[in-house]
Amino acid sequence: MLFPLIRPALFALDAEQAHGLTIALLSRFASKPPKSAPILRTTVAGLDFANPLGLAAGVDKNGEAIDGFFGLGFGSVEIGTLTPLPQAGNPRPRLFRLVEDEAVINRMGFNNGGIHAALPRAKAAKRRGVLGINVGANKDAPDRIADYAHGVAAAAPIADYVTVNISSPNTPGLRDLQHGRELTDLLAAADDARRIGKTPRLFLKVAPDLDASAIDAIARAAIDHHVDALIVSNTTISRPDLRSANAGETGGLSGAPLAPLARQRLRDFRTATGGAMPLISAGGIDSADEAYARIRAGASLVQLYSALVYRGPGLAQRITHGLAKALERDGFTNVAAAVGVDG
Repeated sequence: MLFPLIRPALFALDAEQAHGLTIALLSRFASKPPKSAPILRTTVAGLDFANPLGLAAGVDKNGEAIDGFFGLGFGSVEIGTLTPLPQAGNPRPRLFRLVEDEAVINRMGFNNGGIHAALPRAKAAKRRGVLGINVGANKDAPDRIADYAHGVAAAAPIADYVTVNISSPNTPGLRDLQHGRELTDLLAAADDARRIGKTPRLFLKVAPDLDASAIDAIARAAIDHHVDALIVSNTTISRPDLRSANAGETGGLSGAPLAPLARQRLRDFRTATGGAMPLISAGGIDSADEAYARIRAGASLVQLYSALVYRGPGLAQRITHGLAKALERDGFTNVAAAVGVDG
């Protein structure tokens, strides 16, 4: 209710400053999560979610406001991307609002305090929901696969699931890991690394900028190496028609303009996997209608990030309430029953 009043003040700040202020506030004022409607409960990859709406990685990189985000009504929160060593990321400015397009361009570059600084916060959080930890490689790592294995192994005792993020466009060469022998070696190493103690679920996050052959190869490799779910997808380096002054900035584009591409990639991976693996849809989700459409198109879960910038912290509850009404309206008894019904 208050967000339209404070949004001008937030937008008067540099985008990264406003983001930091938001994290600081949520880290101090965590509220008890609202109860989700029973119809929204769902089990994906053996994990029980109170609702299918998740916070995407990149919002709370260092795990500083986990309980605050659960308090907004998310069924899952994914922190990171976290690298083995701390790194500053790319030079500022590196985060840009495209207000007229309800979009964001970022070239953050995996800025984070390192996985070993974040894990104690993740362990101490009340975690009223499913916690994911998203891991990546340091920019200057001599062996990026070893960095991923290190991150997976470190996160394994704490996370409900660990996401291998090879889809950021802001670390040079990182997306090369989505192809060929490097991909299969990476997934084999990650699968081995997570089998320490608790053995969390292993997710893989992919880019939307993939051709048909790459999509098929990723789907096969993910199935062969026991990946439990695919997150489809990260930001795009493509540029649809944009109106904002910041449209020419380099980096990954997210928000409303990404929605058509994200929908198509969801359908592509649904076809490529043959429905054999859960899919998590991200990119341009800003309403209950859009979240519901992704579920009907084959997503078992959905995630959002950029829409919070424009729609405010109440968006999570608006989406979950709307999803529950849509499921009831269409005669579904649970989320799983609606997954993929539109083919």
